[in-house]
This record gives sequence, C-alpha cells and structure tokens, in this order.
Amino acid sequence: MKICFIMYPWERVDPAQDSTIRIIHECVKRKHEVAITHAANLTIRDSVTLSLCKWIKPEEKTTNSIKAFYREVNFQTEMSPLNSFDVIFMRDNPPLDNLVLNFLDSIKDEVFIINNVNGLREANNKIYTAAYHDPDRALIPTTHVSKNLDYLLRIIQDSEQEKMIMKPLDGFGGSGVIVIEKSAMHNIRSLLDFYIHREKGKSNYVILQDYIEGAEEGDVRVIMLNGEPIGALRRRPTAGDVRSNISAGGSVEKYRLTKQDKILCKKIGEKLVKDGIYYAGLDLINGKLIEINVLSPGTLKDINRLYKVRLQEKIIDYLEKVVETRRELKDDFRPEILYDDASSES
Repeated sequence: MKICFIMYPWERVDPAQDSTIRIIHECVKRKHEVAITHAANLTIRDSVTLSLCKWIKPEEKTTNSIKAFYREVNFQTEMSPLNSFDVIFMRDNPPLDNLVLNFLDSIKDEVFIINNVNGLREANNKIYTAAYHDPDRALIPTTHVSKNLDYLLRIIQDSEQEKMIMKPLDGFGGSGVIVIEKSAMHNIRSLLDFYIHREKGKSNYVILQDYIEGAEEGDVRVIMLNGEPIGALRRRPTAGDVRSNISAGGSVEKYRLTKQDKILCKKIGEKLVKDGIYYAGLDLINGKLIEINVLSPGTLKDINRLYKVRLQEKIIDYLEKVVETRRELKDDFRPEILYDDASSES
C-alpha cells in the first residue's frame, strides 16, 4: 500500500503525544510505502496534481519506540503524482484551506481519501454539527452561529439559561472557548466585538451554545472509524479552566460509553459514513454532541495508554481492507460496503 499523509510540518510533531506519527509508524512497521507532505506543497503540472513529498526510507527493522522513530527517520524528497497513491490521509490542523480540496478533486475518483473530499468540504468546520437535524435536541445542544453582534446579544439576553458557551467558528484545540454569564452582560458586547473583529479587515463567525450541566467536569472524546466507536476517554480541565483539551492542559481518564452515548454514536456514525467521513473524533458532554473533529483528531496515545491497546492497528487494518476491496471491485467500490459489513458484525 502506498499512502500519503497531508499534514502539519514534520518539525512540529510532538512524538510524546502526537497521533499522526503513531499512524505513520504503524504503516512503516507493516512495510507500506509512506510519504508525507503539506498542503502548501500541492501543485498541478500538465494537468497532473502533484506534491513535493518526503518519502520515508525503508529500514530493515523499525524500532518500536515512537520517539526513536521520529528522531532517526530518514527521508527522500521527490515530486510525486497524487494519483499514484492508494490512500491519502488528511491530517492537517483546522481550519482547512478549501483550495486544498480543489486540488484533491482532480484525483478523488482514483485514490481513497480519508476523509472524502466532499465530506471534508461539508464537515471541516463547526457548522456541520450545528446544522445537524435534531429538532428534539436529544443529541445536540441548541447552537447559534452568526457574526451579527446585535443578534448574538439578543440570543444571550433571551436565553433561559444563566450560562452559555462562546467560541470562534474556526477554533481548534480548545482555543477561544469561554463560558459567558448573564450576570456579566456589561462585558459581553465587548467580548463579542473582539471575537467578531479579531482580525483586521475581516469579520468572523461566533458560536453560542447552550451550557450543558456537567461541562465543568470536562468532556468525552470518542474516536470513530467507519461509523463505529473504537476508543474513548474522559478529558478533565485544569482548575479554573472550562477547556478540557489535552493541548490546553487537561487530564485524561478511562471512560465507558453510556447507553445514550452509544445511541448518539450510532446515529452520528451513520451520517458520517454517508457523508464520507470515515475517521473522526466526537466530543460529548452528558450524552450530547458538542463538536466533531474530521481533520486531525488526537488522543490516540492516551487511549492506547489507558486501555493498553494500539488504535493505530485498527486504523491501518481498515485502510488495508479498503485498498484490497478497491482493487477487487475497481469501479464498483463504495466505502459504505465496509460500513455495512462492520454493522452486521456488531
């Protein structure tokens, strides 16, 4: 299998925590041909989409140590056509530049892209979750997305709740997530103005979301693969911080999915696969879906440590099955076939 990871720069990888390097390491251990590149390296020449790729030079034996692997890996750089790969794995940090998807449009019928180009186009920001049809609010808390300051102020004033969550539409890793309270309304206009106009010459969308009781105790991250949960943990924030993201200093512990969590995962999993989102991270609080990360969900290292598993093995098992099935079925291949198989086994 030839696989290309479109990701953040290799120099920014933290081998002690990074999820992407664990997936890459598993590919290399299995003797797959692995290349990494960055969105800025994409190009088109003579109607062929290429990228300047760093190919990992194969070694006779791959160390089991992630830190040693990161430190000792050797690369060979060459311009490579993207349609020469079996799999392209999108692992860049949000927000996603939609021009990247325009490049990938040209090869999406020839290569298995995880996640699907059209799925990423629809789901790569928080509007995907906010717009999910859930009239009874059984799965998702009431959510508002706007850049109209007066409208957002009215939403806060009319809310029956004392507290709401406010965050930027394009944030990730917990950046910009705060709790606002009606008792501090004299500060909220200024906060909204800052969030909307934080970039000179540009206005930005803001999310307001009903506060869910228990949010102060953290959230649950669920890793979804092909519509099914394969691992989960609870993230707890540090004292005095609403953010439970590990990158923001949160801690982690084991978590067993509740009946409500499993119902949510099943319903959301069906939509994810239908939309071409085969690998994602769900963030839940008290059985409600808060966010979906479809670009670079983390926590593999922590789930592996807590449960003594290796989720990257399941991920690569799945990709190998996809590639094998694509080769057998060729033009008739549909990823949903694998989802149907997984559902029938569960």
